Amino acid sequence: MTDHAFDRFIPMTTISSGAVQEVLPDLLLYTDQVVNLFFIRKDGGGWILVDAGMPRTGDKILEEAERLFGSAPPEAILLTHGHFDHIGGMDKLMEKWDVPIYAHTLELPFLTGKKDYPEPDPTVEGGMVAKMSGMFPNEGVDLSPRISSLPEDGSVPGLHDWKWLHTPGHSPGHISLFRERDRTLIAGDAFVTVRQDKLFKVLTQEKEISGPPRYLTTDWKAAEQSVSKLAGLKPETAVTGHGLPVSGPELQNGLQQLAENFQSLAVPDHGKYVDGD
Repeated sequence: MTDHAFDRFIPMTTISSGAVQEVLPDLLLYTDQVVNLFFIRKDGGGWILVDAGMPRTGDKILEEAERLFGSAPPEAILLTHGHFDHIGGMDKLMEKWDVPIYAHTLELPFLTGKKDYPEPDPTVEGGMVAKMSGMFPNEGVDLSPRISSLPEDGSVPGLHDWKWLHTPGHSPGHISLFRERDRTLIAGDAFVTVRQDKLFKVLTQEKEISGPPRYLTTDWKAAEQSVSKLAGLKPETAVTGHGLPVSGPELQNGLQQLAENFQSLAVPDHGKYVDGD
């Protein structure tokens, strides 16, 4: 285990970087360079953080959290998965906040320093970001002793009206979060709303319901099943790890189209995790 996932600056950004969007009164989206993280306000006070941004941006996340919530730390941090762009600020957050961290049990080996993720695939069919992915860190990090497995019953600590769903493919223990009462979905990278492998679309945040980022997805069969599972929820509002929020018929029709045509829309024509090389 090394600290590369915390230390390696990634020189990529979007027109949305640094912006906070109020998706719903209790759900805020913060764009950190090219990735989204989420603040969930709780009824009666308190809040939860979902994901932890890019490497070397923890101080910016702390500044934004203080602007929104004052000195109150989150009650917990939930991780959709442990890729570098979703845990990159965690070193600074752990220095400041002594709070529990939760992830799926299958993700824990990568989050306790026991395993590294498979290397990104710069040979995968796709755009410039895919070709740049060889510079992205894949090393595991050690978040122990604060990290724990999510409860097996699908409940979410601190959020009684949310449940977590196992949506693997992009990573073994990838999860998404769903709230039944208003059909709100935090999808992580199970699908995204921008073609994350294409640099121009990343920079401009052109909205497009797409499969998981190609250069880090290692199990395309599981990824397809996960998209089908999420489409079956018929979400009304969705936020994803990359891209803009989407809702209503645009979301439901686009997600259903992705599920029905996953092989042609999401799976790259070639790549070592596609071809089994």
